[in-house]
Amino acid sequence: MLYVFFGDSMLFPRIRELREDHDKKQLELANYLHVKPNTYSDYENGKINVQIDTLIKIADFYNVSLDYLVGRDDVPNRKQRKFST
Repeated sequence: MLYVFFGDSMLFPRIRELREDHDKKQLELANYLHVKPNTYSDYENGKINVQIDTLIKIADFYNVSLDYLVGRDDVPNRKQRKFST
């Protein structure tokens, strides 16, 4: 699943899956991101959009690629591809 739209917001299920797989609490991620706990909860529930800089911080926290976090890739840490010109 890439992502799911709820009205004007998107849900990225891997945000919750990664948190649960790493035995983290929403409060811990909220503190790391410098947001209120209810804001982080709203991210997970697709009630509000997650800003790109916040998605990058979450990906960095779990050491996964942004593509993996948002469901564009199923490999968490794919090596950076080199493009020829």
